Parts: sequence; structure tokens; C-alpha cells
Amino acid sequence: MLTRAALEQLDRDDPLAPFRGRFALPPGVVYLDGNSLGPLPRATPGRIAEVVAREWGEGLIRSWNDAGWIDLATRVGDGIAQLVGAAPGSVAVADSTSVNLFKLLGAALTLRPGRRVIVSERDNFPTDLYVAQGLAAFLGGRHAIRLAEPGGVMDAVGDDTAVVMLSHVNYRTGAMHDMAAVTRAAQERGALVLWDLAHSAGAVPVDLSAADADFAVGCGYKFLNGGPGAPAFLYVAPHLHAGLRLPITGWLGHAAPFAFEVEYRPAPGLAQAVVGTPPILSLVPLEVGVGLALEAPLSDVRAKSLRQVALLAALIEQAAPGAFRRVTPDVPARHGSQLCLSHPDAYAVMQALIDQGVIGDFRAPDILRFGITPLTLSYAELWDAAAALGVIMAEGAWRDPRFAVRRAVT
Repeated sequence: MLTRAALEQLDRDDPLAPFRGRFALPPGVVYLDGNSLGPLPRATPGRIAEVVAREWGEGLIRSWNDAGWIDLATRVGDGIAQLVGAAPGSVAVADSTSVNLFKLLGAALTLRPGRRVIVSERDNFPTDLYVAQGLAAFLGGRHAIRLAEPGGVMDAVGDDTAVVMLSHVNYRTGAMHDMAAVTRAAQERGALVLWDLAHSAGAVPVDLSAADADFAVGCGYKFLNGGPGAPAFLYVAPHLHAGLRLPITGWLGHAAPFAFEVEYRPAPGLAQAVVGTPPILSLVPLEVGVGLALEAPLSDVRAKSLRQVALLAALIEQAAPGAFRRVTPDVPARHGSQLCLSHPDAYAVMQALIDQGVIGDFRAPDILRFGITPLTLSYAELWDAAAALGVIMAEGAWRDPRFAVRRAVT
């Protein structure tokens, strides 16, 4: 029988516990949705105020040089590179995850001109599939999307496959691919591999270089705590830089942007991926979040994450025996930093739980999703979350009609 006292002792022994005080968390809330939107670092508001009042307000346009704005995306990119096992200069911060997917899928198809199939999973994050479908349609229907069932990706990869596009950690289930094994198997068949790290970067160990990954994308607003709509990032393996051609080209990706030449010449390497003017007011919070993530040993983050996932699953089963079916794999090496449970009335149950100050989220059709963010989540809070859920299930509180009303964001 797990007790709250035992979890409080884990908090006292937790080497990551000091990081919690560096985030602004509202009192009385157990936040289990940092895998969708990371909480606010305490340093962020002051840094934004400084940029707005001093660098923009006083420095004006001079701050592109004097405050280093022009190099900010590169600095943040190199920071993210350290978190995902990438070489300096191989990660660029720009645009959104979707736009970066479009860029890299287009680049991959260019690098494999004789192959016309993009392979992915049916359960991949929908926007990834939409981007692939949109690109294929834009190219006149000459390319096809082939979707595999979970676990069957390599059966779908053939001599016609240009690129395999996968999420490292599945958004709905938390299941995690063996990046190195999948990459190796796909490349042996002549395909390139593009990984979506949205639910990986900053949460689980990622080593793009060791896995020999070709491409990757990821967002800045989940485990990197860059704020709502934070810029995304993209990765291109260094050996592909020389032949890289992106389908979106712009002035800042030019070899000499301030020469204002009529004809486009791509900047060397990944610099061409930063197409337009960097969004400084969005990049600044991301720089704070990435800096925080770099301070925490990722091995400690992963160890705590695995322990918290296991404890939360056990606590929920203890509080509400048999009420939920676990969807997240129970083998530690096969899941990311989240716990996903199935229930026929998952939406209403989650709304009832949020009403009690325990914030997770719902994913259609029947998934309660709990994000584990080790830098901010205490062990004792796991007890509180499970206890609240146990009461809701025992009393049937989720049957209140107001919890069935679907909101715009779930």
C-alpha cells in the first residue's frame, strides 16, 4: 500500500526538487499537462520585460546587432542541439512544427527523386499526416502516403519509400520507438527518416547523432517551457547539409541576406532553414526554457519520469481499482514521459478532475492523458491527483452533465 508519507520522503530525497521553485505554479493546482504546455519559468516575465522596455524600447533597431537579436535563433538552436544529441549548427529554430515538417519532407523527397512514397503510422499526430497529405497534393498527386498500423512500420517500407516520418513518442499512448533501430532498418532499405520530437525533447534521452537520424522536428512549448506558440526547431544531419534544398526559401536563408540580391542563393548548411525574420519576443521565453532544461541532468529527469509514471499508475489503481485500462506501455524503455488511460467517458472524467484542480487532458476517442514533468511535479502531488480521481470515480461525480459539454480545446 502506497502512502502519501512515503511519497513525501521521495520529495525530500529528490535531486531535482529545487527546480520546482524556479517555475510559477498556481497554488492548489496539480499540473499534469506540461507535455502539452509547459509551465511558466519565473525568470521569463522579467526577461521579456527587459527585451521590451530596454532592447526594443531604447535600443530600437540597433538591438539586432547590439543585443544579439540576429543570432538568437542560432543560440537557442545550439542549446536544443545539446538536449537532443545533435552537433552544433545542425539545429535551427524557426516557424512552427508543421511548417518545419513541410520543409523537411520536401527536402527528403528532393534527395530521393526516384522514390515517391512517404511512410508513417496511422496513429501519428494528425498534423504530421495533414502536412504530408498537403505536400503530396501540392506536388500534383505524384507522391503517396502509406500508413502503417502501430508496430508495422517496417512492413510498409519498400523500394519506393523516400522518407519514413514518425513521432518518437506517440501523443495519444506515450509509446516510444527505438529510434536507432527504426532508423537503421529504414536506411538499409534506402529511405530517409524524419523524427517528430515534440513529446521527447527535454523529457527523454534523445541522441540524434548516435541514431544516425536524417531529420527531426520538435516544438518549443511542451517540455522546453517556451510558452504558448513558442517557435519550433528542425534538425538536419550534417552530412546532408551540402545537398539540402528546402521548398520554402526566404531572405534570411540567403547566402548574403543584406546584399538584397534578386536571385536566391541558399546560405550554407542549415542557415537556409531560417527563412524569415526571427520572432524575438517568442524566442526570448524559449531561450529561458531551454536554459533551464540544460541545467538539469537528463539522466535524472528520465529516472524521475519513469518512477513517477509507475507510481501514478499504481496510485490510480489503488484509488480506483479496475476503473481504467492502461494504454501506455508498461515497459519503461518503451514509453515517454506520460501516462495514458482509457475510459468510455474519458472526457467527462477529465473535466471533473480538472474541476478539482488536477489538470490533465483528453485525447479522442477515450484517453485521459497525464503528462509527467519531473522539473515541476512533486511525488506527493501524484498522491493528491490519484486521490481526487478515486473520489470522482467512487461518487460518480463525472456524470454531472456540465462535464460532458465539449470545450474548444480538450
